[in-house]
Amino acid sequence: MSYAIIRNDKLTRVDAQGSYIHNDRRSKGHSNKDIDPTRTHLNFWCKKNELTYIKEFDKMKKEYDLKGTIRSNSNIMCEMMITSDNAFFNKIGLEETKRYFKESYKFVCNYNNLEEKYIVSAAVHLDETTPHMHLIYIPVVHTKGKEEKEIDKICCRDFWKGRDSYRQLQNAFHKYITSKGFDLERGLPVEETGAKHEKIEDLKKLTNFKNTKKVLDNMKLELPKTPNINDIKLIKLNREKVENEIIKPKDDMIEKLYNEKVSLQKELLKQVNLVNEAEKYQKERDFILADNKELHNAVEHLEHEYKKKNNTLDLRFENRKRELEQEFENKEFDIEYKYKSKIKSLEKENNHLHKIIDKFYETVDRFIVWICHKFGIGESKELIKNFQEETRTFIDPVKQLEHEEREKEWDLEI
Repeated sequence: MSYAIIRNDKLTRVDAQGSYIHNDRRSKGHSNKDIDPTRTHLNFWCKKNELTYIKEFDKMKKEYDLKGTIRSNSNIMCEMMITSDNAFFNKIGLEETKRYFKESYKFVCNYNNLEEKYIVSAAVHLDETTPHMHLIYIPVVHTKGKEEKEIDKICCRDFWKGRDSYRQLQNAFHKYITSKGFDLERGLPVEETGAKHEKIEDLKKLTNFKNTKKVLDNMKLELPKTPNINDIKLIKLNREKVENEIIKPKDDMIEKLYNEKVSLQKELLKQVNLVNEAEKYQKERDFILADNKELHNAVEHLEHEYKKKNNTLDLRFENRKRELEQEFENKEFDIEYKYKSKIKSLEKENNHLHKIIDKFYETVDRFIVWICHKFGIGESKELIKNFQEETRTFIDPVKQLEHEEREKEWDLEI
């Protein structure tokens, strides 16, 4: 039975550039040997990007006023890879294969309230070993910002919130795609299956294992014997000429071939060791997969129990959170009220002190005038001037304070 396969990867700006080059076939020399250039014209898009992924992202961010803190290493986009196996695609034919990817595209457009406008590109590759779709999108969440205003925010973490977010994706995709008439089993997410696994048979084909093994077993690293100049019985020929024109060139060629043979042996040995290691891990993997189904059921049971308890805890948490928020608001109101009352009281007291100081100035002026008149001293200004010069004290308290401060500074300098 074939599986409905959907996987998700998060992309930084650097990752997105690499995906763009591969998905849009921008590289002149493909490092992926599965790509058949003679079939590239069969590829198609469910949504075609006009610019590079990075430029499309910058354009959408500005056009849709997307919020979120974006750093140099932030995950700004995601890439879904949707496929099945060759048996499935060979069975349904080309037209149904196209419908499979178009329905998959519709599923992603509506998954987690994403919206089609946030999909950057959806390229379907039919020029590789197995048909598949690379769907690039911006993980936008619809939330509230300051003052409870509705905003659209770029956030991979919130879009894929929860430990079982990828499991939910697998479940939802399988339910949707089978409802469209495609007979497939639910695929297993990466966290259940582990890393990508290559079959040993495929690996042996890739490394040409049988021929490599045979060549390696028959290879002998023995340096061929070279002729000895003393054994050559060519009396009429010059000894130096024989050595330079016959012996030395042959020795150099033998040495070169020997070195090439050593390098070849090392490379072949790497391939053989690779397959031997792969066979060892194949046995371990088969053993693990034998117990996987029972473990999978146990995990689902634990997850069910966890969800029940988690829902209860979430409810308690929300209630306590509301209580604390209300308590904080009440305390905040009380503190604000006390501060406002204290400020009002201080302002009132300050106004009263200003009136007292003003009245004191007025009384001092009247008293000086009265003294001068009473004792016939003369003008009050002359009296004040003499008082200040003789006592080195100012009637004006502000000037007096400034004077005392200057004297302190002078004392410190001395």
